[in-house]
Amino acid sequence: MTKHIGIVGVSPEGAALFYRQVSRQAARLLSPQEHPRVSMHNEPLSLYIDAIRRDDWHAVGRLLRRSAEILARCGAEFCLSPDNAVQYGVHLAEVGCPIPWLTMTDLVARAVELDRRKIVGLIGTRFVTGGSTYQTHLGIRGIQVLPPDPQDAETIDQIIFGELIYGHIRPESRQTVLGTIQRLADKGCEGVILGCSEAPLVVTADTSPIPIYDAADILAEGAIRNARGA
Repeated sequence: MTKHIGIVGVSPEGAALFYRQVSRQAARLLSPQEHPRVSMHNEPLSLYIDAIRRDDWHAVGRLLRRSAEILARCGAEFCLSPDNAVQYGVHLAEVGCPIPWLTMTDLVARAVELDRRKIVGLIGTRFVTGGSTYQTHLGIRGIQVLPPDPQDAETIDQIIFGELIYGHIRPESRQTVLGTIQRLADKGCEGVILGCSEAPLVVTADTSPIPIYDAADILAEGAIRNARGA
């Protein structure tokens, strides 16, 4: 039997989109009889945002672990979070956790490395583009990560918190995000990491000027492969 997957939600919209991505990856990789059990739990998004703004990553880790413990009691055999901004806290959440974690950043770095990219762009909240969520994992593989220019980063941050976490996007905001990706391409980026779980609302492989690495979708595929025992 496939393993029971536990999803630790942070942004409700991002978690809902991720659940759909897990289902689609299961349909692609497994027979109907193999589809895994999936449970989801989330603490209020505001608690995470407040902790991150205070730079209190131990509080983030405690929130993540609290959800993981509840998922373990539901029968989940491993857990993960599709939210990019909290990836710093995953290692803290692992301490004393009753079930193992599957880490998004490692999977994304591996996917970029397998495609032999040397320079990739990154979009997401300022917590993601301004930190080392991906920069460290890709840097040790010899891959340079370019964030947007400060003004673009600020604008995308506003779009994420003002629109995407509520499940909608204005046409002009979509063009702004795609314009940012084009500017990253003009700087030599060979692909772009979508470091935002709500990014599928804005960017697809068909609309992006360069190849995309949808972090949440890569994690969804990894979850199904891990559930299958691969």
